[in-house]
Amino acid sequence: MATKLFIPGPTEVAPEVLAAMSGPMMGHRSKAASALQRRISNNLRRILLTEQEILLSTSSGTGLMEGAVRSCTAKRAAIFSVGAFGDKWYKIATGNGVPSDIFKSELGQPTTPEMVDAALSTGKYDTICITHNETSTGIQNPVEEIAEVLKKYPDVVWCMDAVSSAAGSRIETDKLGVDVLVTSTQKALALPPGMAVCTLSQKAYERTASVPNRGCYFDLRSIYDTIQKKDYQYTNTPCISIMYAMDLQLQRIMQEGVENRFARHEAMAEFVRSWADEYFSVFANRDHLSCTLTVISNTRDIDIASLNNSLIERGMQLGNGYGDLKNKTFRIAHMGELTMNDMRSITSSIVDILKLK
Repeated sequence: MATKLFIPGPTEVAPEVLAAMSGPMMGHRSKAASALQRRISNNLRRILLTEQEILLSTSSGTGLMEGAVRSCTAKRAAIFSVGAFGDKWYKIATGNGVPSDIFKSELGQPTTPEMVDAALSTGKYDTICITHNETSTGIQNPVEEIAEVLKKYPDVVWCMDAVSSAAGSRIETDKLGVDVLVTSTQKALALPPGMAVCTLSQKAYERTASVPNRGCYFDLRSIYDTIQKKDYQYTNTPCISIMYAMDLQLQRIMQEGVENRFARHEAMAEFVRSWADEYFSVFANRDHLSCTLTVISNTRDIDIASLNNSLIERGMQLGNGYGDLKNKTFRIAHMGELTMNDMRSITSSIVDILKLK
């Protein structure tokens, strides 16, 4: 029996989208490849609410996070962390020799506009890295308020990890002023793992010219220049098979309607939060909750591994807590192709397995 995934990724992929990966190989320098990649980029712009250029990478989202902080930091990066994946930004920066400082929030609390303002007012930083949606804590940062602060610092390049939220949450990339928004295929886009996506603003592109050691594979300037010169062809060989799947899935998203998709994710989130309030409690700050997954406090001290084993017998799987929150929390994702019926199914199964009242 197949297991339906309610984990924070990889997520469910529609059978026809998986089947699309069996399309024939083509030369990645061909006109057909250019047309495929251009179509993908145009549809991604509609989902990410941007007119910026779209870059694709055959990697996980971490690859383009590395490309962003390494390619765009000429002076020093301010990295804001609300959990494990914010910490990853810092690990990536330091691992690449990028001068940086990390500003942490208490687990379950957001990055505040005041924190960003306090850091940038020092004049030390020319790049900031922020997590839009943190799957370890269930926080979605108040990026609209942070965007207002960043208007005071027009020379600062804003890099944002939206790996677990793009295509599930409404992110107005251009209106916010995000310079590099990074996401990947295996979350709310509901595709197989293996490719990453980022936007690149003109400001960020211009910044890259002043950064001498941008690396090679994830050099955003090189990727951008190549697709401009070679009509949407890439510096390195891309994964054509996933691109076939991406092309079809993006068309399916357009058929659903981008705004309808965002609304579906919000409705599922509200349902799971209400259920968690009834039987457990929601872990994160109620004013800043994720639209794509809910982190639930283990207030009943249940055996989460045992619960998951029972769920798997019924064809479902949820996520245990991450890092320091393992066994203290559990996670129900509501992203991608999942529906309200799926939310009812997993929550009623948990109630039945645990005999909750």
